[in-house]
Amino acid sequence: MNAAKHTRKIRKAFRYLEGVVYLLKTIVSERQFLYISCVLVGISSALAVIVLKSFAHWVFTLASYVDTLYKLPFSNSILPVIGILLTVFVVKKFLDGSIEKGTSQIMIAVAKRSGFMPRKQMYAQIITSSLTVGMGGSAGLESPITITGAAFGSNYAQNFRFSYKDRTLLLACGVASGIAAAFNAPIAGVLFAIEIILADMSVTAFIPLMISSATGAIVSAVVLKESILLHFKEQMTFAYSNTFYYVLLGIVAGLFSLYHARMFRRIETYTSHLPYGTYKKALVGAAMLAVLIFLFPTLFGEGYESIKALANNNGAGILENSLIEKFKDNQWVVLAFVVLTLLFKSVATGLTLGAGGNGGNFAPSLFVGSYLGYVLAKFFELIGWKELPITNFTVVGMAGVLSGLFHAPLTAIFLIAEITGGYGLMVPLLIVSSISFAISKHYDKYSMDIFSIADKGWVFTSDKDKNILNKIELHTIYNNQVDALTPDHTMADVKSLFLNSNQTFIPIVNEEKNILGIIYFKKVRGILFNHYKLHATDIASVMQATHSVSLSENTGNVIELMDKEKIGEVLVTQHQQLIGYVTKVRILEEYRENLKQLRIE
Repeated sequence: MNAAKHTRKIRKAFRYLEGVVYLLKTIVSERQFLYISCVLVGISSALAVIVLKSFAHWVFTLASYVDTLYKLPFSNSILPVIGILLTVFVVKKFLDGSIEKGTSQIMIAVAKRSGFMPRKQMYAQIITSSLTVGMGGSAGLESPITITGAAFGSNYAQNFRFSYKDRTLLLACGVASGIAAAFNAPIAGVLFAIEIILADMSVTAFIPLMISSATGAIVSAVVLKESILLHFKEQMTFAYSNTFYYVLLGIVAGLFSLYHARMFRRIETYTSHLPYGTYKKALVGAAMLAVLIFLFPTLFGEGYESIKALANNNGAGILENSLIEKFKDNQWVVLAFVVLTLLFKSVATGLTLGAGGNGGNFAPSLFVGSYLGYVLAKFFELIGWKELPITNFTVVGMAGVLSGLFHAPLTAIFLIAEITGGYGLMVPLLIVSSISFAISKHYDKYSMDIFSIADKGWVFTSDKDKNILNKIELHTIYNNQVDALTPDHTMADVKSLFLNSNQTFIPIVNEEKNILGIIYFKKVRGILFNHYKLHATDIASVMQATHSVSLSENTGNVIELMDKEKIGEVLVTQHQQLIGYVTKVRILEEYRENLKQLRIE
């Protein structure tokens, strides 16, 4: 009874708040209401971050306490298994059996769904990622945070009937606020929204993004304890004599980004396709993850505590509660342990998400980046070559891998600059991030989050013309009124059809409506108006091979096909059966209409 009573009170409070917002909408100008909305979306996203981060930190603290008190290293392995199984249970029983993972889902919403995101994403990500990552799954909370923020922005815009442009902008505001709140890094929040989410925008879009990002950072700073956030107090400076080593770190970070992305995809795909039922697959994948965490305890959860340990040159600290803890005074053993942990992080994250857990690759990219920077600096120190600043290389390494994996160098640079409390490392950040990005971009055209879907036209890329074309759904513009003939018909039937329709072509199909070929009017004009040739020619002799596209095909690819084959129309199929055709003229008309609406002002 009490729970129901509290629920009614909460709903009543939300209805009251909604009424106040509607009242504001009638009082202020459209632009002013947009700015107010940015603040409200920013607060909502920041509160989601607080819930996620606090829960994850609480579980990590509890697990660490149990390990310290009872010396039971296997306890860290049990929690992730429970967390993943609970996540699968929640998804199956309460979320219709599916949940969208990864920041790519936000980009799909922008490119293919006009900025609409399902309402359930406002709470589904918080619940599932809390269970997965909060209980030790080796993934990050930032991806769920950005999806939650985007869902808040999108659904708020839907509720108050914003246009497509402003709906997309508020979606991006939710993302910016989420990142800003997660790291207390407002500039990085803005840049992440621009580099990752928005393919095209004008300068005026910066103001709403900055408002939301600043709001998220303020709420986070007020509520969250500094110990929960990834933050470094020590002021760091750049020595020009170390430039060569930063260049080397940039190269290594770029190459390692490729390794991490490919290994993660391979493991996630393998785990998600295990030939078992949902729960058994989750148990098998989680069990493999448990073994890895048992061997390498710092793979537990986000791993931010171990990043701080390495930045403080406390590599021995990550051997605590491991099987080789007694060797923590041997620096070469410590370095080898860090290297192995670094290599297996990709596997652990792939197992976490492939088994059915929910999380992202943002935190893992920072994790492996910091470990990589530490390994490089520590290696040169141990061989007596040069003593490099461990802290600097640890934090700059994070920017290198983040830039390489997400193809977002500006986000990487300013995120690290903000969490280190200054811009003393700006030069090495620029060097490492740009080199890593260049190497990763050379071998992988798209970032790891959209690698498998970018060529399908599901997300916006740097090709803005194709972005607009791919936003056009083929099923909305194709013509389903098409007359076709079969090979059993005669040329007289062909002539009659051309005379009684506006078609300049006739598809030839079999009884199942599978396309066999096509007849173009311009190719048979001489036959149709020659009585002797008309009766002496059969359809098979004049029928040409033709191209067709599936109804689910991206419009950008359809235009490319038309340009390549020099044709003005193409047949459309569904389940390999002819259902209509689409013309280049119709596509270009729709392109012009979308061009007017797409640019965010």
